[in-house]
Amino acid sequence: MDLNNIKRFYFIGIGGIGMSALARYFKAKGFDVAGYDKTPSPLTNELESEGIAIHFEDLGGNIPSEYQNTDSTLVVYTPAIPKNMGELVYVQQNHKVLKRSEVLGLITQTSKGLGVAGTHGKTTTSTMLAYVLSQSHLKCSAFLGGISSNFNSNVLVNASAEYSVIEADEFDRSFLRLKPYASIITAMDPDHLDIYGTTESFIEGFQEYADKHKENQLVIYKYGLPLKQTGFKGISYAINQPDAQVYGTELHYENGRFLMNVHFGNETWKEVVLGLPGIHNAENALAVAVMCKELGLSESEIRSGLQNFKGVKRRFEYQIRTENLVYIDDYAHHPTEIAALVSSVRLLYPDKKVVGIFQPHLFSRTRDFEEGFVRELGRLDEAIIMPIYPAREEPIPGVTSDELVRKIGAKASLKTPEQVLEYVKVIDNAVVLTIGAGDIDRIVPEVKNSLERK
Repeated sequence: MDLNNIKRFYFIGIGGIGMSALARYFKAKGFDVAGYDKTPSPLTNELESEGIAIHFEDLGGNIPSEYQNTDSTLVVYTPAIPKNMGELVYVQQNHKVLKRSEVLGLITQTSKGLGVAGTHGKTTTSTMLAYVLSQSHLKCSAFLGGISSNFNSNVLVNASAEYSVIEADEFDRSFLRLKPYASIITAMDPDHLDIYGTTESFIEGFQEYADKHKENQLVIYKYGLPLKQTGFKGISYAINQPDAQVYGTELHYENGRFLMNVHFGNETWKEVVLGLPGIHNAENALAVAVMCKELGLSESEIRSGLQNFKGVKRRFEYQIRTENLVYIDDYAHHPTEIAALVSSVRLLYPDKKVVGIFQPHLFSRTRDFEEGFVRELGRLDEAIIMPIYPAREEPIPGVTSDELVRKIGAKASLKTPEQVLEYVKVIDNAVVLTIGAGDIDRIVPEVKNSLERK
């Protein structure tokens, strides 16, 4: 599709983090933008304040009149929207309609797309990459899966930059619609088995994504991933793993700073300061350092970018940081992500009690990875489990938060959001974590207020 004839973009599901990034991008480029979402949120409030018209009821065929012109309007939708939603059914019969991933694919055909894929870490890594590049001589545009604390946005528009950083999402096989110039792959732990069916099919999806890179195009991947290196140029990275082509060592916390040494073959960068603490963030920083070095950034540009990176909202995001009480909010929704979160907290606060408040995301994910959730949540000193956030799914018999609580044991309890807010009033001298990808973020300000009163 040629975007040159398009004057207006209409988004169905505009309040999603990826959809809103595209909406902001086209608004910044001078297009008319409007859309639908199911419920108001802080993100839709921000979009409306930026001049984007949003409604929250299904209008069916009565979408705004200026977007009825089928020649000049492109409709973009997310697979999270139910297939029988009235507006979606109407536009599919009358308009040019693309999935969000297809629009990103078009953008990667007109710029050098730097994809960041992986079951975990892709949002932080893509945002970190975008920030380091934006502070360098190269610059970039970016489409991110979270709100950057540096940009205070999930999109970065630079009309003159030849590079675009794009979060390459494996859900619904979306990343296979991209045309990447180079990529980072952070993890391939099975997920979205409701889409892929089997672990083998999931891994094949990532291999297919890697194979989209032409001969000698760059794929930077975490050491040990089950990728077959075909024609692309592969560079592996890891922490404390000298067999990786690039590796980090001597991670330590010093005077409030998190540091590591980075080894590029025979070259070592000593005492690289990281803006974010945590083992998983050190891994993400390694991948970004490799990519930026390969693109031609200097050591000083990379060091400065990594040190000044402030992170992403809801990724190891400090809400409170005092001597007695620490509160961190995190998007972790897979056992591997929870394992990385808890390990990092234990590294930083070895003598503190750790209380985790977790909202499971999707019935299918809770079923498929129940053993992992029980194991990793069991590493907390206290695990508070909220009801499962269903998103696009119907309940599955026998898959409940009650069952997670029963299998975790005595340290676990089931609480509604209202009960959580009452319970945190009695917490003291601990690290408190809110964990999950559903709507648990809605209670974060109230949890913070209750803890601050302590």
